[in-house]
Amino acid sequence: MATITSLGVGSGLDLTGLLDQLQAAERGKLAPITLQKKQQQAKISAFGQLQTSLNSFQDAVAKINDPKLYQSLSANVRGDAIKATAAADALPGSYRVEVSQLATSGTLASNRVGERDAAMDLQGATVLQLTFGDGESVAINIAEGSSLADIRDAINADKDAGVNATIINDGTGYRLALSSKTTGADASVENFSFVDAGGTVVPGPFAEDAATKRSGENAALTVNGIAISSAENSIEGAIQGVTLNLTELDIVDGETASSTINIERDTLKQREAINGFVKAFNDLKGTIGKLTSFTGDSETAGELLGDNTVRTIESRLRSVLTGGVEGGELSTLNQLGITLQRDGKLKVDEETLDDLVANNPQALNDFFAGENEGDGMAGRLNTTIEQMLGNNGVVKLAISGAENRVKSLDDRFERMEKTIEGTISRYRTQFGQLDAMIAQMNSMSSYLTQQFDALDNQLGRKK
Repeated sequence: MATITSLGVGSGLDLTGLLDQLQAAERGKLAPITLQKKQQQAKISAFGQLQTSLNSFQDAVAKINDPKLYQSLSANVRGDAIKATAAADALPGSYRVEVSQLATSGTLASNRVGERDAAMDLQGATVLQLTFGDGESVAINIAEGSSLADIRDAINADKDAGVNATIINDGTGYRLALSSKTTGADASVENFSFVDAGGTVVPGPFAEDAATKRSGENAALTVNGIAISSAENSIEGAIQGVTLNLTELDIVDGETASSTINIERDTLKQREAINGFVKAFNDLKGTIGKLTSFTGDSETAGELLGDNTVRTIESRLRSVLTGGVEGGELSTLNQLGITLQRDGKLKVDEETLDDLVANNPQALNDFFAGENEGDGMAGRLNTTIEQMLGNNGVVKLAISGAENRVKSLDDRFERMEKTIEGTISRYRTQFGQLDAMIAQMNSMSSYLTQQFDALDNQLGRKK
C-alpha cells in the first residue's frame, strides 16, 4: 500500500482541519500566560512613571532644603553701564556707581617688513624680549633664520608670553601686531627688543612702531563717591558680596552718567521654590491617582490599582508632611498657609506665604532646611524619598518583582509551548495512523465488494 503523505487523503476525512482545531484549542492555554505577562509589563511601565514623578518631587524638595535660598539677595540695576550679581554674603542697600573708564588691553605693532614668510637676518638675536606695564619681562626663544610668521608662531606657542600675536598687512608691507591677553595697566605690553645669547640687545630685523602703541588702562569708577581702580571689568569686593561687570561707558551730554544698584532680598526665588514644591507633590498625587484609578471596568482601571507599594509611598509621605517640625517658630505646614486637602493634594494660601517670605525668611529656613542638614521637613522628605527609591526601596523591589514574574512567565510559556508541540505531534501521528487504517479498510471493502459482485455474476449465469 502506498504511503500517505497528507492527512485525509487516504480516508477522505478532514483530518487536517480537525488537527488545526485541536492545535488552536491547545494554544488557547497560552492566552492566560500572555495576559499575565502583559499585565506585569504594564506594571513595570507604571512603576517607571511613579519613579519619574518621585524624582521630580525630590528635585523640588532639594530646592527648599537649601539654606542659601532663604538668604538669597538680588541686585537690581538702574542704568545701562553695569550688570551686577549678588552672593549670599551681600548686604541689602543702595549704591550709586559711576564708570569713567573701562579696563582695556595694551596693543603694539612693529614697523613693516617686506615678506612675512622669508627668513630674516636676526643679527645674532636668539630671544625676543617683551616688557609689560609692571616692569616684568618675558623672553621668547626664536630660531636662527626665522621669518616674521615664525616669530608670530613662537610667541603664540608660549603660554607665558602674556600677549597674542598676529600679522597685519597694511597695504605696503607686513607688521607684527601684539595685544595683551589681559586688561589693565600692569598687563599692558609696553615694548619689545631682540637679545643675543650674551644678553645684549641687538638691532634685530625690525623694531616697534611707537605710533601704534596703545597702553592698557585700568577701569576707573566710583561707588557712592569712593574712587576704585581695577585691572578687570569684572570687579569683586567693591561692594560686599556683589560682582560688578562693567559693560560700557554711559556718557550723557559729555558727562558720566551714574547707575543705581539696589541689593534686596530675593523673595521671588523663595516663592517659586515653595510653590514648585507644592506643585511637584500635587503632580505626584495626580500620577498616583491615574495609576490607581478605578472605573468599574478592568480594561480601563489603573495599572497599580490596589498595589501595596503605592499605599506605602502615600502613607510615608503623608506621615512626614503632617508630622510637623520641632524647635522652630513654625512647626506645621498649616502655619505656612499650606494645607492638605481632602483629595490628598496641597493648597497654598499665597497671602500667608508672601508675608512669611517677606518678613520672616529665617523661620522658613528653620522649618524646611533646619539648623542642621536633614533636620527640617525638606530634609526628612528627602531621606524618605531616597529610601523609597534606593536599591532596596519599595519602588525598585516592586519593579524587580514584576520583572522576575515576567521572566517566570516567559519560562512557563516556553515549557507549555513545548508540551503543546508534543501533544500536536502525537495527534498528527495518531491521525496519520487512523488515515492509513481507514484507507486500508476502504481498500479491503472495495476488494470484497468486487469479489462478491463477481460471485453473484457467476451464480447468475449458472441459473
